Parts: sequence; structure tokens; C-alpha cells
Amino acid sequence: MVIPAYNEEAIIGRTVQAVRAQLERSGSGFEILIVDDGSRDGTYEKVRGMSGTGGGDVRGIRLSRNFGKEGAILAGLASARGDAVITIDADLQQPPELIPEMIRRWRAGAKVVHAVKRERAGDSFLTRRRAAIFNRAMTRLGGIDMENASDYKLLDRVAVDLVVTGLPERRRFYRGLAQWVGFEQESVPFDVAARPEGEGKFSLRALFDLGITAIVSFTTAPLRIVTFLGFITLGFAVIVGAEALWSVYRGESVAGFPTLLLAILLIGSAVMISLGVIGEYIAKIYEESKARPAYIVSSRCGFGEGGKS
Repeated sequence: MVIPAYNEEAIIGRTVQAVRAQLERSGSGFEILIVDDGSRDGTYEKVRGMSGTGGGDVRGIRLSRNFGKEGAILAGLASARGDAVITIDADLQQPPELIPEMIRRWRAGAKVVHAVKRERAGDSFLTRRRAAIFNRAMTRLGGIDMENASDYKLLDRVAVDLVVTGLPERRRFYRGLAQWVGFEQESVPFDVAARPEGEGKFSLRALFDLGITAIVSFTTAPLRIVTFLGFITLGFAVIVGAEALWSVYRGESVAGFPTLLLAILLIGSAVMISLGVIGEYIAKIYEESKARPAYIVSSRCGFGEGGKS
């Protein structure tokens, strides 16, 4: 189990207990790997305390700063040792009760098992709407099914190795990569529960950044939109030119300032949008060319002597 956590001191203990209970039900040998994504509270201290008790099934990784959920998940996948790895959030909104069923599907032959959201009663209306818009946009632009997708997944070891070492990109979108690798995939529905402790850490800005990363990583459709905008402005220019020639032919005065102003605004908007879209792809190239690591580990616990697996 890989559990990314950021400022989850209040709930991480309950999460580990709930996850451990379901793993014991499944009859599998297991480890619970918690990745502290640069928390500013006592999350890692709690993890370190749990790593010394409970039969030694808890291990912890602390990142040097907050690298974001994608980096934390990657750090966990890279350190996990199991034949299969399940990623789950630390806030208990994703039900651990689904774990035995996911393991059963994996034992039956599935290489990737996705837990997909059925009901989001625990989320606000605004959260549900922005998530729906994001998933719908990704599904249509990216060519991968993101409808009601989540980071709650089971990956077979072959899929884990591909995601960790076979895909060298730095800016990642885990939900998309888990689908992109292919193999036999199945889905299990779940209802999003209300968060029992604390507040959600995923802001609107974070969702926007993740959406940009996802779209730029999986599709070039926005670049085609730039071409589409060019044809729209060309069509507008043809219409305005035809109207001007018709007015001259009829001996009427040609509308000057309003038409010119409208044309400048339309063309200027199209140019700025186009530059913004192209800029996002250039920024992606820039980030990848720097080849900086997706995360930096500052300390480990529960891995034995020296803190290494």
C-alpha cells in the first residue's frame, strides 16, 4: 500500500488501522508505505512512531519539501516491494473496504484495477462540478477515459515498473499513466465518503495545474485549436472585407472605427490564446529538459538499518 500524505497528522493513524484491517482480510503479505509530502505538522513523527510498532508493516518516506501528490505517489511506487501496489489517499474518503475486492480482481488476472467514483456526496457542489469539467475535458482531449477517475488504484508489478522506470517524464499525471500502460484493466465503483478529519488540500489552483499537466502530457489537441482559431479569424476577415466591398459597390459609407476595433480585438484575442497554448507546450519541454528529479527523499523509517530497503 502506498499512501501519500500532506499535513494529515490528525487522521493518518486511523487510515493505517483501516487499511491494515482490510489487508489482513485479504490474506496477503503486505507493507504500508506512507509518503510524507513535506508536511508542516507532525505527520512524519506519527509515521515514525507507527513504523516501530504493529509488527513492522509500516514504513515511511519523508520528502525534502512539498513536491505535490504526483511526486509523492512516484516516490512510493519506486520504494514499494510488493507483487502489486495499491495507492490510496490518506483522508479516508476512498473506502479501504474496497481493497480485498481489488486484490481479488488482480489475482483473477487484471494488471490494473481502477477504483472509480460513483457518488461524490462528501464533496461540495463546486468541487463536484470542477472535477466533472476536468474529467470530461481530459476524456475528450486526451483520448483516455477520465470520467470519475481517482488515484485509488491497484497496479501489478509489471505496470509499476513501467510507470516508475519505463516512463522517464518528470511532470506526471498518474491517473492517465495507469491507463496508458494498457494490459488487462478493470474498474470497481465506490462512493466518496465525507472527510472525517481536517480539510482537503487540493485547491482550485492545484486542480488547474494538474489539468494543464494532464492535457499537455497526453494530447496535442490544443495546438490544433490554435489552427482552428486562425481559420476563425480568417473567416471573420473575409466577412468584414466582403461587407466593406459591398458597401463601396452600393455607394454607401464603409463602417470604419467600430469594425476596425472589433477586428483588432478578435484577432488580438486569438493571437494571445494561441501564444498561451504554445507557451504551455514549450514550458513542458523546458521542464523535461532540465531533468530535475520528481522528488527528493530526506529520510526514511521502517526500512531497517540505514533507512534503506
